[in-house]
Amino acid sequence: MATVVFYEKPGCAGNAWQKRLLEASGHTVVARDILHADWRRLQLLPFLKSLPVSQWFNRNAPLIQSGAINPDAFDAADVTTVLDLLVEHPLLIRRPLLDVDGICQAGFDIRTIHAWIGLSAAFEGSPVIGNPEVCRHDANGTTCPVRE
Repeated sequence: MATVVFYEKPGCAGNAWQKRLLEASGHTVVARDILHADWRRLQLLPFLKSLPVSQWFNRNAPLIQSGAINPDAFDAADVTTVLDLLVEHPLLIRRPLLDVDGICQAGFDIRTIHAWIGLSAAFEGSPVIGNPEVCRHDANGTTCPVRE
């Protein structure tokens, strides 16, 4: 089983569920606060580079929800600009960021993670498997803690 360095927003119900899934699958999770990490452009890039630039964003971030930032307006020519935005506003970073032995990725795509490090079959019937990145607070009628 793997040791997963898991950059999360503390208090995020979605990230809590994702960590439980990893732990139930036998992995060791080392949680880190994504909002208070001392990010630099070159530290973020390994997590994001396999995705299109528009997918580097947390679509639930207040700056995106308000319309102040449109992730779909960015492409490969905007890498430096987007990395600067993410460093300045870590709440914009797609979560979680995962690091297993130097192999990094952003987001929690079930199929990708299962192929990469393996996930427990016990969660296959879970209703949240469809989109494990969706904000869990909305479903519970609670408010997600916002920290910038």
